[in-house]
Amino acid sequence: MKEFDQTAAAAARDRQDQLTKPPGSLGRLEELAVFMAGWQGRERPRIERAQALVFAGNHGIVAQGVNPFPAEVTAQMVENFRKGGAAINQLCRLSGAELQVIALDLDRPTGDFTQGMAMEVDDLVAAIQTGKNAVDPQADVILLGEMGIGNSTVAAALAAATFGGTAEDWVGRGTGADDAIMANKLRAVAAGLKRHKGAATAASILGSYGGREQAAICGAVIRARELGIPVILDGFICSAAAGVLLVNDRNALDHCLIGHESAEPGHRRLIAVMQKKPVVTLDMRLGEGSGAAVALMILRAALECHNGMATFAEAGIG
Repeated sequence: MKEFDQTAAAAARDRQDQLTKPPGSLGRLEELAVFMAGWQGRERPRIERAQALVFAGNHGIVAQGVNPFPAEVTAQMVENFRKGGAAINQLCRLSGAELQVIALDLDRPTGDFTQGMAMEVDDLVAAIQTGKNAVDPQADVILLGEMGIGNSTVAAALAAATFGGTAEDWVGRGTGADDAIMANKLRAVAAGLKRHKGAATAASILGSYGGREQAAICGAVIRARELGIPVILDGFICSAAAGVLLVNDRNALDHCLIGHESAEPGHRRLIAVMQKKPVVTLDMRLGEGSGAAVALMILRAALECHNGMATFAEAGIG
């Protein structure tokens, strides 16, 4: 497993201090350049290939009335992604990311986690492996997103099981739940937490509550870490999925950035407990990897300044 290169990061910090600007004046852009330098193992990191992966899955929990849309919308949105008609298509084109949409057995939803396991071992392993296999070893950065009707309920359950708290701490309105649907979401998550309260490892938590797309996100994060590729996570659902990995290894997400702080209320709490700082906050709550794609534009800006600016010596200043 590849680790953060402190020597490359130190060289990048030194370069930042020599660029024609007051030290620290580019703020987070400087931090992002150093982050990329450390994970790419070079003073001047680059993004020649950005890979965006959007995983899609369906969920048995929708039987509990937790979403205003039917499960069929997942497949319809996947088709929209593939035809280029969604927000993520436009943002990937603008940010220079290559989009791949991977649907995982949409005709076979996971189990209703209020009634039993969401995924048995074989399904869980297969979904994780799908995520691992999707990662391009030649990518310089990987963006992760998801699509799945009902998966904000799954994310709330994953976050509560991973980090503690009650259903009320994590459940939000997702795709626009009214009060009745919100009540269903709260009941479903509370019932799931009671049924699966013994789940204490990443695998058992994912198997108890997770969708295939959440497991695939975990697989992609694991594989990216093995290769030392930086990752940009999208919003609440993506972050909650990856956060499960912290149960087994508190450093499992060191190579990951949170692309944006979602307007979904549980995300701010999740970011805090994960000890991360989002790249942007734009009140987005779409999913699809859209926040990660916007963050990629900021990341590119950070590297353009880092690599392209003159030092004081080169500019003949001072």
